[in-house]
Amino acid sequence: MGGTSSTAHETARPAATDRRGAVVAALMLSMALAALDATIVSTAVPQIVGDLGGFSVFSWLFSGYLLAVTVTLPVYGKLSDTFGRKPVLIAGSVVFLIGSLLCALAWNMGALIAFRIVQGLGGGALQGTVQTLAADLYPLEERPRIQSKLSTVWALSAVAGPGLGGVLAAYADWRWIFLVNLPIGAVALWLIVRHLHEPERETATHARVDWAGALAVFACGGVLLTALVQGGVAWPWLSAPSLALFGAGLVLVAVVVLVERRAAEPIIPGWVWRRRTIAAVNLALGALGLLMVAPTVFLPTYAQSVLGLAPVAAGFVLSVWTLSWPVSAALSQHAYRRIGFRNTAMLGIGAASLTLFAFPFLPYPGQAWQPTLLMLLLGAALGLFQLPLIVGVQSTVGWAERGTTTASVLFCRQTGQTIGAAVFGAVANGVLAARLGGAGDLDSVTRALDSGSAPEATRRAIADAVHAVYLGAAGAAALAFLVLLFLAPRKFPVLKD
Repeated sequence: MGGTSSTAHETARPAATDRRGAVVAALMLSMALAALDATIVSTAVPQIVGDLGGFSVFSWLFSGYLLAVTVTLPVYGKLSDTFGRKPVLIAGSVVFLIGSLLCALAWNMGALIAFRIVQGLGGGALQGTVQTLAADLYPLEERPRIQSKLSTVWALSAVAGPGLGGVLAAYADWRWIFLVNLPIGAVALWLIVRHLHEPERETATHARVDWAGALAVFACGGVLLTALVQGGVAWPWLSAPSLALFGAGLVLVAVVVLVERRAAEPIIPGWVWRRRTIAAVNLALGALGLLMVAPTVFLPTYAQSVLGLAPVAAGFVLSVWTLSWPVSAALSQHAYRRIGFRNTAMLGIGAASLTLFAFPFLPYPGQAWQPTLLMLLLGAALGLFQLPLIVGVQSTVGWAERGTTTASVLFCRQTGQTIGAAVFGAVANGVLAARLGGAGDLDSVTRALDSGSAPEATRRAIADAVHAVYLGAAGAAALAFLVLLFLAPRKFPVLKD
């Protein structure tokens, strides 16, 4: 009998391993959908505007999607803790694919923006649930493996997305940048339905969903993020629309607090901010979102306007950090196993702060290899910072709280990016106006440079503006360091698997 049992056990293990491998493949494909969507659309904008019109509002192709993803993250996180990861991931994937199909069928810019928001409603489930499942599938010592795979998906998508979007727009039709999601998503869905099996849990049979809280969170996040995204762009910061949105947002914050305090199962439970570890990681990764705006938004402009590089070469200067980030993330386990999650993250964000602070001291106009080297170092530093915090905070909670915890971390990072885009955009435009002796913004100045009519003083003004942004990003990194130093516990209270 002992031999039979052993044989059965040995034959069951490869099947379970194969099933987990299939689920990991599904998670990587699902993450690829979300990651590609962040980059593939940008290069097709000229073709989209040429076909549908709506140049004055095309920025909502990105803002609408970002808003929908961000405000739904907490909702999907709580739903995955209540009903399980599988139904939430399936529902989110279906919504994302329906949104992709509708985008491909859009007849004008308004319809396309609306369908992009539908995409974003599904994209929030993809991002949060994939990260949560990665922690569910692997014990603590193996989580860096799956997280590094997911980081590699983001890196490859950042490099391949713009090129793929350009090829599809130029040689096929811009609608294919949305249709290409359908076969990828179909394969991911099939793998999830067939191979992802979760244990039965009692919470699923006594589920109480805080729909009032979900609606309040959605409304509050939508209003405040719209104010940040459009402020200084569609209207001045101190104009009536801007003040009205911020005022309404503050009222909705009070409504969220009131509703969530009374809810039996709140969407954003109070323990997310009462526990030191989770609160510290939320704030630190919010600062990460803030500082990431400096390279992703402003470095391509700097590379083209100041260094005189072609768009493809400017894209390469930025993309090198996607090479060092996943490698550093994969190797970070060797550090945090020795010195802990907090100290490893502090080491990474400290190095990131110094790297960002060094950028303004580059010679003018300088050589392309100089910012490229800094970006390579920055990617390595941030890989050492982000992954230990995500793995660490997921390891401090059980299954029933992991979805909410992961969603809160991702929500703070996304919100940090939105705030960073608004704040650093205002900083860059303010420096430009001061250097050029009048009103002006970065977009109009770079368009003048593209036409070849701007003097050398304008290039120097752009360099000064980007340098100011990088100093702000270095400050955000220093803030994350201080948060970890004074708020995070020295040793994360890790639970046994």
